[in-house]
Amino acid sequence: MIEFQHVTKKYDTKTALNDLNLTIKTGEIFGFLGHNGAGKSTTIKSLVSVIEPTAGKIVVDGKELSANRLEIKKRIGYVPDTPDLFLQLSAGEYWDLIAAAYEMTDSAKAERLAELAGLFDMLDHQDEAIGSFSHGMRQKTILIGALLPDPDIWVLDEPMTGLDPQASYDLKEMMKKHAARGNTVIFSTHVLDTAQQLCDELAILKKGQLIYNGNTEDLLAKSPGESLEAIYLKMAGRQSDSEVVAQLEEAPHE
Repeated sequence: MIEFQHVTKKYDTKTALNDLNLTIKTGEIFGFLGHNGAGKSTTIKSLVSVIEPTAGKIVVDGKELSANRLEIKKRIGYVPDTPDLFLQLSAGEYWDLIAAAYEMTDSAKAERLAELAGLFDMLDHQDEAIGSFSHGMRQKTILIGALLPDPDIWVLDEPMTGLDPQASYDLKEMMKKHAARGNTVIFSTHVLDTAQQLCDELAILKKGQLIYNGNTEDLLAKSPGESLEAIYLKMAGRQSDSEVVAQLEEAPHE
């Protein structure tokens, strides 16, 4: 279980995340929704220790992140919101770097890499520089690296961006299987159909505020016949503050 307890992140006078209280259960696919700048990536980067919250704490299975950072980081596979990383390395060198960081044995790395790189059609590109890849191939490279050590917590920030339909389908199937084995998948997306298809629970953020947290089916049941996209736009789309308040009063909360 992952808990965000009164987590706030400020940049000078701007509040990117405001007093976030949220629980993510083990064994579920949890989705973050929100417009650009809503606080999704700030929340994710706080969990994976890319940034430090201004206030509050994050607790993973009873252990506070700030006091157990290395132990918890080894349990997390992270895909950032951009794949433009380590561009001077070849794909194979990047995967070697990840394997070393997670202290994988050579045999475990080889077996897992054959599975993942084979699935994403990247076996023949191991010796090529990441900087020479298309956006989609860079995304696949980073995905393979994140999943290589088979961590129990997957944290994926817009993971389908740039993927071809086959790779996107394969990743979604992997996410379902990972959660079904009692692990945790956390991801953000702008694709509402994907969220509706995959998520057990959702958090909707707007301007750094949590405006909905709950079961996906409960949210859909609140407006029978409407898609998640339509419901989301009513809650987080362009509207007046009074309309937002009305939506919050009607929506279920946890």
